[in-house]
Amino acid sequence: MASVDEWIVREYLETQGFLVRQPRKYQVMARAKGVHEEVDLLAVNPSARTNGPLPKGRVWSGVELARVPCAIIAIRGWHSGKFTPHMLEKSPDIYRFAQPDSVRAAQAELGMPNPAKILCLGDLPAVREQRAEALAFLKSRGIDGVLLYRPMLLELAERIDVKKAYDKSDLLQILRILKNYDLLKSGQIDLFKMPRRRKAAARAPDATPKLPSAD
Repeated sequence: MASVDEWIVREYLETQGFLVRQPRKYQVMARAKGVHEEVDLLAVNPSARTNGPLPKGRVWSGVELARVPCAIIAIRGWHSGKFTPHMLEKSPDIYRFAQPDSVRAAQAELGMPNPAKILCLGDLPAVREQRAEALAFLKSRGIDGVLLYRPMLLELAERIDVKKAYDKSDLLQILRILKNYDLLKSGQIDLFKMPRRRKAAARAPDATPKLPSAD
């Protein structure tokens, strides 16, 4: 599943004009990660200004990424749940990539200073107060921006031209097929959705037959 999560993020960054590199090809399993192993992707945006300020908002999209010259990215899909403030506080591995030692190691590989620290998450709490609290906590741990999977997939789908065959990208080709068959439209994926049948109008009760009048 981790490879699929990374696949989506990589495709998304490339459509935004980034050059993306995976710093390691192996999975760390039976030991703690080293400082050089916390980052999942390195990305450079050749068209962005190198001395411009980073976006102030915390949840980013393509608009904010256009102002990011380089970035280090950590991917934490976990699509079956939401990243609540309590979960974030109890899971330091989520934001450990933004610690100074990891950032310095990534900078050495990037060859560029001050990379944006981007965290990719499945989702954030829907309640406004909890969402703001989670983003404030991530900011306090050095995270510059958050990318969420739903907006990333919707942006990718919006860019798809169904008349083109995306043979060089399995993900884009899958989205193209879904879009071509109207399974992906209006920001929603409606798979195998059957049309609702209209309820038949209730039949009026039969009129009570008149009784014959007595002579």
